Amino acid sequence: MAIGRNEGERLKRCLLSVRQVQMVVYVDSGSSDGSVAWAREQGIEVVELDLSIGFTAARARNAGLQRLQELAPDLSFVQFVDGDCELAEGWLNEASDFLDKHPEVAAVFGRLRERNPEGSIYNWLCDREWDVPIGEVKHCGGNAMMQLAAVMRVGGYREDLIAGEEPELCVRLRRLGSSVWRIDKEMGFHDAAMTRFRQWWLRRVRSGYAFAQGSHLHGGAPERHWVWESRRAWIWAIWLPVACAIAVVVFGLQGLVLLAAYPLQFLRRAAQQQGSWRERSQLAFFELLGRLPEGIGQLRFLLDRLLRTGTAIIEYK
Repeated sequence: MAIGRNEGERLKRCLLSVRQVQMVVYVDSGSSDGSVAWAREQGIEVVELDLSIGFTAARARNAGLQRLQELAPDLSFVQFVDGDCELAEGWLNEASDFLDKHPEVAAVFGRLRERNPEGSIYNWLCDREWDVPIGEVKHCGGNAMMQLAAVMRVGGYREDLIAGEEPELCVRLRRLGSSVWRIDKEMGFHDAAMTRFRQWWLRRVRSGYAFAQGSHLHGGAPERHWVWESRRAWIWAIWLPVACAIAVVVFGLQGLVLLAAYPLQFLRRAAQQQGSWRERSQLAFFELLGRLPEGIGQLRFLLDRLLRTGTAIIEYK
């Protein structure tokens, strides 16, 4: 089940990579690039979302799930794939075999690689982001195979989430005793197509918003979902700059000594990364810099909560 909006050639690669299965459903969120017409020409079942309601990936996935159940009531597993991704050959068999052998597992995913990591530093950062530890994990991303019965038992995706809907779903799956696994198999390729700093920045703003929303929903014990991720954004993007400003007012320029926390954190995180010094320093630099847009995302969520308004989906492409 694929979702997308104006993915163009990326969507074509995505849907062609899954043509070996008996049934493919594509959910389109208002594309204007001919995606719907092309998919239907390929004989793919297409669901077009109502344009009068705001788009979210969660809403698209729920619509796809509903259509899949109508077409195949006895379906056991569903592979979710984003329209900017393509699945590796053999992945579907690997994933379904794993779920067959481990009925307690609700979701499984493998190694997702960036299609063009050399194209920009931002693509390379994405490639490193996808390389999560092998074994049982807390959550998955948008590309995973899931036990359909488990997903429906918890009510599917929360459609009011503009991002982070997959980890939030995994929280509810694990509460009912299911688990989530990353296995040591090649799953596919992602095409971030990020070449500009602004794209990376907006993606981090969206992450910050998702952290805040996830923490608001499931931040209590024992889950503490994204509490630390939210807290660190506040520390580095908001509390520390405010503390520095207050210190300057009270102590003069000596108060700027608090800014030394940033280079110290950079050196600490660079030492903890893997790879060459250049790779470790790049990871540490963008990790620390990313706290700023994450902080903006936190503030946007707080403002939406105070005003009791929703926010539009944050797109970076």
